[in-house]
Amino acid sequence: MTAVPALYPCTVGHVRTAPRRYTLRHRTYLWLIDPDRPPRLPRPLRPLARFEARDHFTGEHPSIRAGLDALLAAHGISLDGGRVLMLAAARVLGYVFNPLTLYWCHGPDGTLRCVVAEVHNTYGGRHSYVLRPDAAGTARTDKRFYVSPFFPVDGAYRMRLPLPDRRLDLTIHLDRPGGRALTATVRGTRRAATPAALLRLALRHPWSTLTVSAAIRAHGIRLYLRGLPVQPRPAHHRTPETTP
Repeated sequence: MTAVPALYPCTVGHVRTAPRRYTLRHRTYLWLIDPDRPPRLPRPLRPLARFEARDHFTGEHPSIRAGLDALLAAHGISLDGGRVLMLAAARVLGYVFNPLTLYWCHGPDGTLRCVVAEVHNTYGGRHSYVLRPDAAGTARTDKRFYVSPFFPVDGAYRMRLPLPDRRLDLTIHLDRPGGRALTATVRGTRRAATPAALLRLALRHPWSTLTVSAAIRAHGIRLYLRGLPVQPRPAHHRTPETTP
């Protein structure tokens, strides 16, 4: 099984095809970790990578793994102590924003039982999709959560989510009535999670998670100025994490 922790310098791309074509790309880096055994960094580097339970699921569990297990239990799934691998941005210098966190959830024999895609929007909402990928790592699910102010909560996602190894290669399509509206990709190459590698990435991408959050808002302003209509935000956009 994939060794962790690992770092993935990566490029995130979005291609919006409706109602108007718009493309964006930005570079960042992500961690692949076992949430039961988070990275142990030298004290001076700890502000550059923290993984805290409050940043995931309801934020009310004693650990990230406890929050994940509670979510899975609500869906009738038990991992029976199996291993979890989590792909996410770390809390950097006290700030974190994870548009998407992925959890590959295995049984005790190492067999993949499900993948959880935890989505955060810029309004403070969170929602987790519990997915059953096929042999190619592809899963489909209806969209149930408000993310972009320019798309209503309709349509369906098709996600290709193979477990990262040497390469990180994720693709998410949003299909709406009338055709494909959005394709998002995350591409990267594995690096050993050494203090030197982390320091290089942190210097190359300072305040990485804050930069991602700011970029999302900046692109939203550009789209608004180009005349894209804003979709009303549902009152229930803070979807309860345990909703099947």
